[in-house]
Amino acid sequence: MRILVVEDNEDLLRSIVRFLKKEGFTVDESTDGDEGLDLALDNHYDCIVLDIMLPGVDGFEFVQTLRESQIETPVLMLTALDAVDDKVKGLSSGADDYLTKPFDFRELLARIKSLIRRHNLTKGEEIVFKDLKLNSRSRQATVRDELIRLSKKEFDLLETLLRNPGITFSRDELIERVWENEKEIRSNVVDVYVLYLRNKLKPYGYDKYIETVPGLGYRFHKG
Repeated sequence: MRILVVEDNEDLLRSIVRFLKKEGFTVDESTDGDEGLDLALDNHYDCIVLDIMLPGVDGFEFVQTLRESQIETPVLMLTALDAVDDKVKGLSSGADDYLTKPFDFRELLARIKSLIRRHNLTKGEEIVFKDLKLNSRSRQATVRDELIRLSKKEFDLLETLLRNPGITFSRDELIERVWENEKEIRSNVVDVYVLYLRNKLKPYGYDKYIETVPGLGYRFHKG
């Protein structure tokens, strides 16, 4: 899973990043609100750990911009401020949880895992793009009510891309999400399954929306 940490205290930032990497997360980092916001808008993250007092945009504006951009990534705010008004403002701006410094890293980890789990449980069952529909409960893909027969991996791959339109996923990120804990999966397996998926979507004209981003990976582009 991929986490973004935006914190201007470099010592704390390094400690958080080191801890989360030991726990198995892929971590991107920034000490600047503007740079961090660009990362959040251009990439898919499972959770964002965000300080409030930042150079550039502050944490409140950061979260508000994410939500206005229809990005629902769970956000855990970190701050030295412990006043009730600050907590209310943070949550009202769109943050999902709030942790006051100093904190125990075990609590940080528990909060992150809880937010990710809760976010995954509340995802909509049905994803719709034009006449293409994916139902995550029945695990069926249809076009104009005609069933497209997809394997588990093909469905998971399409769901990942379709839930995050415009976001480019590297092959390693897709392996982590679709193949999860399977070992020794080579990156060319992703290319093979993208080909399978495109072939199954081609009769309906939806293969063209799965784009190859040279040197980076794949994305679902709504055109």
